[in-house]
Amino acid sequence: MKRKLSNKGNIIRSSTVPLCHDFSETEVTNMRFSLLEWYRKNKRDLPWRKQACNPDVNQRVYAVWVSEIMLQQTQVATVIDYYNKWMKRWPTFEDLSKATLEEVNEMWAGLGYYSRGRRLFEGAKKVVEELGGQMPQDAESLLKQLPGVGRYTAGAIASIAYNQATGLVDGNVIRVLCRLRIIGGDSTSQPVTDALWQHAERLVDPDAPGDFNQAMMELGAVVCTPKNPDCNNCPLKNYCKAYFQVQKQKQENGKKLVTNGKSGNTVLDIECTLDGCHLCLTESDSYDKSLGVMNYPRKGRKKEAREERTAVCILCRRCSDNSTKYFIVQRPKKGLLAGMWEFPSLLLESEDDSAELQEIISKYGLTLSSSQNRIQVGEVVHIFSHIHQTYVVHAVIINDSDVEQEVVEDTTSPTTRWVTKEIFMEAAVSTAMKKVFKAFEGVMDQKPKVNKKLKPKDDPKELRKQKAIDSFFKPKSSN
Repeated sequence: MKRKLSNKGNIIRSSTVPLCHDFSETEVTNMRFSLLEWYRKNKRDLPWRKQACNPDVNQRVYAVWVSEIMLQQTQVATVIDYYNKWMKRWPTFEDLSKATLEEVNEMWAGLGYYSRGRRLFEGAKKVVEELGGQMPQDAESLLKQLPGVGRYTAGAIASIAYNQATGLVDGNVIRVLCRLRIIGGDSTSQPVTDALWQHAERLVDPDAPGDFNQAMMELGAVVCTPKNPDCNNCPLKNYCKAYFQVQKQKQENGKKLVTNGKSGNTVLDIECTLDGCHLCLTESDSYDKSLGVMNYPRKGRKKEAREERTAVCILCRRCSDNSTKYFIVQRPKKGLLAGMWEFPSLLLESEDDSAELQEIISKYGLTLSSSQNRIQVGEVVHIFSHIHQTYVVHAVIINDSDVEQEVVEDTTSPTTRWVTKEIFMEAAVSTAMKKVFKAFEGVMDQKPKVNKKLKPKDDPKELRKQKAIDSFFKPKSSN
C-alpha cells in the first residue's frame, strides 16, 4: 500500500513502520505544536539563522547552504567563527566562484573534512557558470545538481530557504526519533534508516518546515543529547516511549510515575508484537536499565581506523636577515587532504625510519649533506575519521651564516614553498600538520641536544663557513 499524502503534500501515515514504532495522527499534530512553541522560545542565536531570513532568496539559499556544509560532522561552536569569516569574504555565489581553490583551502584550514570546502567552491562555480546564477529550488534538484549535497543537506536547504515541506535526518534527529519510538536496531542499517526518513517526512510541519526541521536538530543538540539528556525539560517527553520506559521502571520499583500536564495520563504502547522486528533492540543489545533513554539509538560496530605511520621532515632555514623559513609541499589534487600544504613526508612501510629522511626530500629534487643539524622531534598522533595516523617527525636545521651563499628559492615550482611561520599558520595547512609544527616548536624551546651532526672529513673549523649551499641541498641527478 502506498503512503497517503495530505492535501498539503506531507506524509501522514507510514504504512511500512510497525505500529509500536509509529506515531498516531494525534501525536503528530500535538508534537508539531509543542516542538515549534519550544523552539521559538528557546532557539539559539546563530548567525546563519539570521541570514536565513534574508528577503533575497538567492542570498538566503547561499547562507543556508554554506552553514549546512560546514555543520556536517562539526560542532556548532567550532563553525560559528569560520562561518562569519567565510560570509565576510565571500558573501555571494558570485564572490565565491571568483576565488581560487587555494584561497578556499586556506579559509577552511582547521575545520576538517577538507573536501567540503572544495565542493562548496565547485558548487558556486556551477551555479554561476552553468545554472545562470540560480540555485536549484527543490530538494530533488539540489540533490542531483550540486556537488557535495546529499539527502540531508538537500532537505535542509529546501525546507529552511524555500519553505518546502520535506523532512531531514541528521545525527541529532536520529537520536530524537529513536528515543521517541524506542528504535533500538542498528541506526546505520537500511531498515532503520528507511523508517527514520519516513518519520521525518511524516512529522515535518507543512506550514513551517524550516522551523520544524531546525527545532528537531536543536532539540537533539541541547536537550536530547547523547549523554545526560535533559528529559524533564523536553517538550516532547509526553510522546517519548524511551522516557515512558524509564518512568514505568520507576513505578515498578515502587517509585512515583512522573507525569506532566494534560498528556500526563497517556499510556504509551512500548511493546512491539512483530516477530523479528528490525527496529527493536536485538537480544545481543539488550536493554540496560542504568542507561535509561540512552539505550537509544544503537549503532553497529564501527570499522576500526587503519593504523598508519608517516615520516615527516621539517626543513628549517635560519636566514641571514634573522628570519626563519620552512620548506612545505602541496599534496596531490585528489585524495586525503587534497591540495593542502604540509612538510615533506613519506608513508612508512616498517617501524624503522632511519633511512627515510633522505628519501623524503629526494622526492623534491634535494639531497641532504652530512653537515646539517638533525633533530629527532618525536611522534605526533592524529586521528582522521578512518585513519589512526602517527607522524614520526624529524627536523633539519640550516643556518645561512654557515654557508657561502644565500639559499636560492625556487619560485617557479607551484607545489613547493619556503614560508615563514606566520604564512604557514595562515596557509591551507591541516590541523595535523599544525600539531606537528607545535611539537617541533616545543622541542626547539627546550634547546634540545642535537641527535646527529655529521662533520666533513676535512678540517671542520676551516671548512664550516665555506660550505656552499649546494652541499646542503644538492639537486637530484637527472640520470
